[in-house]
Amino acid sequence: MSDAKTLTAEQRRALLSTPAGWLACGFGSGLAPKAPGTFGSLAAILPWLLLRHLSLPINLLVIVVGFFIGVWACDVAGRAVGVDDHRSLVWDEFIGQWIALLPALLAPWWAVVVGFGLFRLFDVWKPWPIRWFDRHLKGGLGVMVDDVIAGVFAAVVLWAILRPI
Repeated sequence: MSDAKTLTAEQRRALLSTPAGWLACGFGSGLAPKAPGTFGSLAAILPWLLLRHLSLPINLLVIVVGFFIGVWACDVAGRAVGVDDHRSLVWDEFIGQWIALLPALLAPWWAVVVGFGLFRLFDVWKPWPIRWFDRHLKGGLGVMVDDVIAGVFAAVVLWAILRPI
């Protein structure tokens, strides 16, 4: 068993041998040796660029479905590596980042950069209640919920920035 920062070769094989593991590690972006959460958030922008051309209701549906699939995938992957919220599990960053970028759907390009930065800020800082959920929820739900809340915080701030005065 390893800690939440490293993966043994056996854990990496276990993680990448299932569709749940591939999804949970953000199609490999969570395997970055440094700052996997940041790499996961960056990787999330690629599919978001396609999603941004869809309507708001479709984006919300993708986020909700992605959340529930993520709860399952992160639970399976966490058990496979033996660490509940291993740092390589970054599907939560995908969903949180997509939530953070909701106000940027019809905004200029710089809103994506600001939304990315805000999401990373709230995800790392973990102000209340994000920190409480991060510490008290376990399994796939625990992996996902704190990033959803960080995404909501970031979206609210981004919306306030983009809102006409």
